[in-house]
Amino acid sequence: MNGDFIEALRQIEKEKEIPFATLLRTLEVALGKAYRKHYNIAGDVAVHIDTTKNAFKFSAEKVVVETVENEHAEMTLETARKFDPNAKIGSLIPVTVTPENFGRIAAQTARQVMMQEFRETERGKVFDEYNAKIGEVATGIVQRTEMGNVYINIGKLEALLPKPEQVPTEPYRFNDRIKVYLLEVKKPSRGPQVIVSRSHPSLIRRLFELEVPEIADGSVTIKSVAREAGARSKIAVASEDDKIDPVGACVGHRGARVQAVVAELYDEKIDIVRWSADVKQFVAESLSPAKSVQVRVNEEKKSCFVLVPDNMLSLAIGKSGQNVRLAARLTGWRIDIRSESQEAKAAFTRAAEEVEAEERDAVQTTNRALTEDDALTLPTAGGDDDAVAYGDEVTITADMLKMLDDDDEE
Repeated sequence: MNGDFIEALRQIEKEKEIPFATLLRTLEVALGKAYRKHYNIAGDVAVHIDTTKNAFKFSAEKVVVETVENEHAEMTLETARKFDPNAKIGSLIPVTVTPENFGRIAAQTARQVMMQEFRETERGKVFDEYNAKIGEVATGIVQRTEMGNVYINIGKLEALLPKPEQVPTEPYRFNDRIKVYLLEVKKPSRGPQVIVSRSHPSLIRRLFELEVPEIADGSVTIKSVAREAGARSKIAVASEDDKIDPVGACVGHRGARVQAVVAELYDEKIDIVRWSADVKQFVAESLSPAKSVQVRVNEEKKSCFVLVPDNMLSLAIGKSGQNVRLAARLTGWRIDIRSESQEAKAAFTRAAEEVEAEERDAVQTTNRALTEDDALTLPTAGGDDDAVAYGDEVTITADMLKMLDDDDEE
């Protein structure tokens, strides 16, 4: 081995960004595999490269046999006991060997194995690099579209933007420069594959971190994000520093900061609301742009009843219920919305039902008082002394009724 070979390894170190020590270990493994394959050796072969002397040192395990058929893989018992006095037939004896006729075929084999090892090392390095970036945003260039999937060049490899992670309203034209959220890194046999997303809610969070210095340095915190990709998003922000307005910091001068994020998301609408530890206030803020809302909280069911003016009902609910859905996701509370007129009508209906129920109860109470055992009394007109006077009570018994029935029959 000459100095040019070592220099070539140094060059690979710079180009591939692989440590020189890793290259040496890879080369040693490759040469060992090539030696085993070339000489048909079953035992282990260890290779050590001495860079100071530009030399290889091979150590191979030979099997002790009675009759040697392959001198590169076997040795006699007599020879073996020169290295190990306790050697016996079948033992594996490590010896230092000098490759003879380790020529072009073996060198080619070593080269192929070494290149494979280099590729595996580089793939592992790329995998580790992008695996550490999961959850971050990367800038890429759209390369092509195949079977509904979009492939984006993000530097050292092409990232996959699968259809479920795409936003239906975005065009993804060739050579477009877009930002993507690093969702997952897979490690198939062909090399690492990065899965990215354009619809993930955390993409909003990362884009604001890039645009708003106060979020990047921790002065302003994004508490929660709710998103319907391509249509509308809501973020709740807060600041522990009373001198910093978290909403104003995210909006920027004349809306410059939020508009930069909106432009990156192809004009997706973004509502920035102020987070509060008070659930009533937070829910009211989350229903923006609706104003003058009243909130009642049910802690046990973790739900809120919201009363809004009639002219704010459509704003609070949003198109197809979008605004209230996003507000519920943002706050984590179930939200029930009614207008003032709806609530007044419901209150009137409840009052009417209560009156009707009271009347039914009164009738039922009266009916229960008249049981089968109660006596039936009737007033009679005045007559002779033996007759019953008007206003007096007379008791009609079962026998009397029977007599009346008998008279009717006669």
